[in-house]
Amino acid sequence: MKRVVFLLAAVWWVAILQAQSTKKAAVISKPKYDGYLFAYFEGSGPGELQEQLRFAVSADAIYWKALNNNQPIIPSAQISGTGGIRDPHILRGHHDKGFYMVATDMFTVKDGWGHNPGIVMLRSNDLINWTHGIIDLEKDYPQQFPNIQWVWAPQTIYDAKAGKYLVYFTVKFKDNPALDFYCAYANKDFTGFEAAPKPMFKAKYGAIDGDIIYKDGLYHFFYKGNTKDAEGKEVSNGIQQATSKSLQGPWLEDFKYIDAYSARHIPVEGSGIFKLNNKDEYILMYDLYTSQRYEFQRSADLFNFTQTPESFTKDFNPRHGTVISITRTEAQRLNNKWGGVPAELLDKSN
Repeated sequence: MKRVVFLLAAVWWVAILQAQSTKKAAVISKPKYDGYLFAYFEGSGPGELQEQLRFAVSADAIYWKALNNNQPIIPSAQISGTGGIRDPHILRGHHDKGFYMVATDMFTVKDGWGHNPGIVMLRSNDLINWTHGIIDLEKDYPQQFPNIQWVWAPQTIYDAKAGKYLVYFTVKFKDNPALDFYCAYANKDFTGFEAAPKPMFKAKYGAIDGDIIYKDGLYHFFYKGNTKDAEGKEVSNGIQQATSKSLQGPWLEDFKYIDAYSARHIPVEGSGIFKLNNKDEYILMYDLYTSQRYEFQRSADLFNFTQTPESFTKDFNPRHGTVISITRTEAQRLNNKWGGVPAELLDKSN
């Protein structure tokens, strides 16, 4: 009997060791990120080509090279309802499973700024081949979204609690000046929503261009906000943030401005936040759209940011884009398809 107990205990102990070994192997097998991928639309050149998806790559997140000679990687006519896309947001999937993009479905060169119907959703397993879906809020959800004016700057985040991807964006109705964030869970194919979008966050004075990142049990929601006087006139605007322990809120607004330009009344938009590879530091970048500049500030805790902005070195003129980390293998795959990846990411000896 003692021998049987001993054998069972040994088997149990071996099983524990194997489980621990498997767990350690899973941690070790996590991809090593060697560079960065920037998804953007262009702010110069022929107007009819600006509102199209482009990629750029960097080894250090400061010196950037456009892929495909800064030409679109996917024609907007193939993936959008209007023929144009703006504000592309790219996300690496949970547990490194696939890639997700969303963008504003809008072609201002053709249609102007008066109205846009919705967003574009894209998914890929390799960053090269993308499937897509188109959301038109007014047509898809006529009861909830009649009289839509704008559906702007969508983003995606993985909701670990729900085990789903949450898409969020700003909505404005034609008969209401409010600019509020709405959200909806994507379907399994990432071609549409599970149900009609619901209100997510209502900033006191309205907000656009939201970007959420999770750190140490807290969601940080960065966006372009503003301040208004007693008569409702805007007196300042810039990048602000709200925080919450849940994607469902409530969100606590911090009304101070983070960017270095709000006090000087120089407008910025398109805030994008990402973590540097192998470093406990974050980059908050933004688009100085009136002067065709793209700059950034740094932070270690997402609350305190450097006061002096820094500039990217690049061979393109990005408008409102986002950045993810990529592996060397992914960088080489991108180069094989479109060319332009910096040489240091193509050196297999590194």
